[in-house]
Amino acid sequence: MLAAELIDPMLPALKPTDSVARALDWMQEHRVGQLALTSEGEYRGIVSEELLLDAGDDEQPVGAVMRLFEQMYVLEDQHLFEIMGLVLQHQMEIIAVLNEGREFIGTISVNELLKQFAQELGVQDVGAILILNLNERDYSMSEISRLIESNNVKIISSYFSSAAYGMPDRSRLTMKLNRRDIAPVISTLERFGYQIEAAFANAPVESIDQERLDSLLRYLNT
Repeated sequence: MLAAELIDPMLPALKPTDSVARALDWMQEHRVGQLALTSEGEYRGIVSEELLLDAGDDEQPVGAVMRLFEQMYVLEDQHLFEIMGLVLQHQMEIIAVLNEGREFIGTISVNELLKQFAQELGVQDVGAILILNLNERDYSMSEISRLIESNNVKIISSYFSSAAYGMPDRSRLTMKLNRRDIAPVISTLERFGYQIEAAFANAPVESIDQERLDSLLRYLNT
């Protein structure tokens, strides 16, 4: 999914002449703590509720208030994953979207962005979560997929976490599968030498002991 598809058409953009009071009203109405500031189609940065509350005079224009993230925006053809990385790194609540001509075309709400991200990962789909512990040199998604699919199970989404420096055996591959009963998958992977760090499913998983299940719960809570 691209940035242009994630724009929230209901989120307004502020003009420099809008008052602090109007900006605060809009933030309350749309339940956001930030709004984009634009001038004649040009992106000028983001105004935050915190800065507006510190302004003192509700009738002064927002153009006189300090702005944030003036050089921080995404282009309309950037992917969801790129946007997620940017907003999480800078702890943004919204992000402006510009076209190829660097003209402002809309705003993405991070709350909605997170919902879309969860859907892309298949978080709401029924199925098990499986975490493998492996060396980076042994990581082959095509091989792992082949073994899993040999049990008529498919990978909905996956995430590879690289090992910390000096710990080559601590890389993790987290996978969301499309079935709850993954005991045959676990047996196949273990038979081919893969180390199962944890598994979580609503159906019983006989190959995984309680200690590993507890490990998964701790992993998900970190």
